[in-house]
Amino acid sequence: MELKHLLNALKAEIKPEIASLTIKGIADNSVDVSKDYLFVAIKGFKSNGHDFIDDAIKRGACVIVGEMDIVSLPIPYIKVANSRRALGIIASNFYHHPSKSKIMIGITGTNGKTTTSYILKHILESNGHTCSLIGTIQNIVNGEVYDSKNTTPSSLVLQKLLFESKDEIVIMEVSSHGLSQFRIEGITFDYCLFTNLDHEHLDYHETMEEYFQTKLSLFSYLKKNGQAIVNTDNVWGKKLAEKLKDKNIYVHSLGQSEDNKFQILDLDFENSVVQLAEDNESVQLSSPIIGLHNIYNTAMAYITAKLIGIENDNILNSIKLFQGVKGRFEILKLHNGATVVVDYAHTADAVFHCLTTSKKYGAKKITHIFGFRGDRDESKRQRILAVSSEFSDEFILTLDDLNSVPINEMIESLYKLNNHYANNKGIVMPDRTSAIKWAIENSEQDDWILITGKGHEIYKQNFSIPTTSDTETVLYIDNGEK
Repeated sequence: MELKHLLNALKAEIKPEIASLTIKGIADNSVDVSKDYLFVAIKGFKSNGHDFIDDAIKRGACVIVGEMDIVSLPIPYIKVANSRRALGIIASNFYHHPSKSKIMIGITGTNGKTTTSYILKHILESNGHTCSLIGTIQNIVNGEVYDSKNTTPSSLVLQKLLFESKDEIVIMEVSSHGLSQFRIEGITFDYCLFTNLDHEHLDYHETMEEYFQTKLSLFSYLKKNGQAIVNTDNVWGKKLAEKLKDKNIYVHSLGQSEDNKFQILDLDFENSVVQLAEDNESVQLSSPIIGLHNIYNTAMAYITAKLIGIENDNILNSIKLFQGVKGRFEILKLHNGATVVVDYAHTADAVFHCLTTSKKYGAKKITHIFGFRGDRDESKRQRILAVSSEFSDEFILTLDDLNSVPINEMIESLYKLNNHYANNKGIVMPDRTSAIKWAIENSEQDDWILITGKGHEIYKQNFSIPTTSDTETVLYIDNGEK
């Protein structure tokens, strides 16, 4: 592709003598550069791509795009205001704007993105649509499964996935990090969903208002007639719906008040059933996964499928056959009659829903196992402990991902948190597998054990039991550690 076409819609000066230069590929990592590639230098959090320009040139780059003032390069250098944003636009141009030819669905919010996306994918595929999914657990394109490193991939990876997808519909989980780092630049959406907002990522966004504004930015990527689906039974969702209406964006609001487009008339919590009304008609919607939060996730998926054009009865029949999501309120029944739930919950609101759901479904005793990630938002830890100490009978603080935090430092912080905020309900057991084993061995019929924080994820460090995930650990112990 000629350089002038690659840089279309990008406010950058291109000298006439290089406008027709042929570009054979794009890279944002110098090791991926080959002959006649365009290299985009991006300032990262651990390294600066501008420091690798010489390496990119040695590997065959013929044009460099960056945001720093650089002179005297042996090849053309194009300065832009924001390299991350520029990469998205360049990648979209290179892959011929793949989002324009598909039905694009973007889902954002603190909790519920993954569950909503999987329920929606199931409904769509059950009704004859082909569907790609890009999200936290994995990426699925043309029926092939690929590992997911981030909830929202880099714009270069994302545009390539969209280009390679032969599926008619693409469902994307869109994280706040992905939005703030312009990973979806060059993509336009037919439908954007907002599930909820809770205290999270404030090590990155600093304030809830900044976090909210980042989530709000997703809706600026809607196509001309794009539509929003918003859960307003959340203070931030209500605020978002009002802002979108001010921008003349059509909003399908979901909530219990009568001013919602889709009104929740009745909630049967014990049976996970909701009566959902739209205009003069209503449907009885059964969530395939228990819990109030999953009722809302199911309703969001139902509304989106309905807007795409699937008949009500077909949607409802599809939902009945949904098998659940790995690591999202995943229920495991033990031989002793106790119940274990493995869930990805890592905010106070998500933990609250997990614990209260367990109580409402008859838990005689609740043991909650959880930890905190190193290098992540420490301000939410006290709130999670407060929720657990109120709604569980006992809890065990254990290790989650350490990241760059030394193990002794993390263990010390767990003891400090337990001493100050446990309300005499907590103990510390650093080895995660030992904590799960202890809870199972001390459980009885009708007890519930909730293991939160990691969900589907693989352990990043070794523990005393040779297992790789919370679910695997539970099954290993319950089957006699064979």
